[in-house]
Amino acid sequence: MGWLTTVSIWFIPLLIAFVLVYGTYKRVPTYETFVEGAKEGFGMAISIIPYLVGMLVAISVFRASGAMEFMIELMKPALHAVGVPSEIVPLALIRPISGTGALGMTSDLIATFGPDSFIGRLASTMQGSTDTTLYVLTVYFGAVGIRKMGDALKVGLLADLVGIIASIVIVTLVFGV
Repeated sequence: MGWLTTVSIWFIPLLIAFVLVYGTYKRVPTYETFVEGAKEGFGMAISIIPYLVGMLVAISVFRASGAMEFMIELMKPALHAVGVPSEIVPLALIRPISGTGALGMTSDLIATFGPDSFIGRLASTMQGSTDTTLYVLTVYFGAVGIRKMGDALKVGLLADLVGIIASIVIVTLVFGV
């Protein structure tokens, strides 16, 4: 076993032990503090559920209605003109909404086209270069009561767009079509 593997295996347990020992040294009631944090975390998880359910319903309606397929068909000529495979569009559309849905799409693309294919590499790169902006805004901002999220939405979606474009450009340059 290499030293990097050993460090990665032991890092988290040692970090937790360090925090507990340091807290005890500073006379912080570590167990009681942990239990209080767990209570707050559980309450936060319960408060997130309505936002999560709403987001999942919206994703299901979007996919089941055929709206996604309609959008892809409209975009196909322009995508082919610039050399972007239309198979990647559902991932680009779903990734800002749902990390789990995007991961499922990435897995399907890799299973269909192969991990070393252009589409497989592009899907993997896009998955790592973008974030679940709408999910984060809906769930986390909603849970803590932030109602004005317009600027965060604009910046998050712009970052996703840049990540998508950068993924396409870099994978095309490195691996070709």
